[in-house]
Amino acid sequence: MYPIRFENLYYEKIWGGRDFETFRNNMPEGEIGESWDIACHPNGTGIVENGSLKGTKFDDLIKEYGHKLVGEKVTLEKFPLLIKLINSKEKLSVQVHPGDEYAAKYENDYGKTEAWYVIDAKPGASLIVGTKDCTKEQFEESIKNNNVESYLNKIEVKKGDCFLINSGLVHAICEGVIIAEIQQNSDVTYRVYDYGRPREIHVEKALDVINFDLQCENLSEKKEVSYEGYKHSLLCKNEYFGIEKISITSEYKDVSDIEKFDMYTCVDGEGVIVGKDFEEVIKTGDSYLIPATLGEYKIKGNAIVLKSYPVIA
Repeated sequence: MYPIRFENLYYEKIWGGRDFETFRNNMPEGEIGESWDIACHPNGTGIVENGSLKGTKFDDLIKEYGHKLVGEKVTLEKFPLLIKLINSKEKLSVQVHPGDEYAAKYENDYGKTEAWYVIDAKPGASLIVGTKDCTKEQFEESIKNNNVESYLNKIEVKKGDCFLINSGLVHAICEGVIIAEIQQNSDVTYRVYDYGRPREIHVEKALDVINFDLQCENLSEKKEVSYEGYKHSLLCKNEYFGIEKISITSEYKDVSDIEKFDMYTCVDGEGVIVGKDFEEVIKTGDSYLIPATLGEYKIKGNAIVLKSYPVIA
């Protein structure tokens, strides 16, 4: 097998923009808010773009290669993770995602814990991560009185910042950012507040699942360790996924894990993934799936990549 890149699945959004054009030349017309890049979900399933498997749908790929692709300890019933890029020209709604138990009961889907990595941010760009100084009762009252923004934890962000958005944490992406999002393979979102836009709000379900104890943490402050040719830090590891940041200055060596797949998302620079019988260019905005049985490989170049993977119980 070889590192697999999928066609970008683009989604037009009322808050979308055109900033992906700074590193891509395949965008459709319109205000593009999301690009699903490693996705096997009913709302978006990738198609292989490179190599001998070009044109194969992701779900068919799993049927054909099974655990050789995803790993011996990863279920074949539903691919566990999803990688997307988000571009916001306008604010997204203030929202929250349910956990597994609530999502299974009411939505027949996974819950949604995700992580955001800021690929780029315009001056003064911000994110909302969590609430501040309020109880559930105060927050509910603020929704009724159209005063939600006073209880939102709004923070200015810059390129390279990273945040874990646990299920139950109120959050929103504001104007002027490009974000790489690594998440559970779910598309369940409850809108709490939408700045007066005429879209459905899910107040009752949102209040059911919000955890007002969750706090904002910038994962980019995690310690980085230097090795020959690269630097490494573990941004997060929870029950769903791990994310490592690898800043490559010349070469990074790795080997696939027979128990699980890995994914690489390039968030800055450019390089090549090199192994036996393959060489794939990886540049800003690209994501690759590393099959569990790939074997040894190197990433050479000058690039920052996020290595993400499912956490095996």
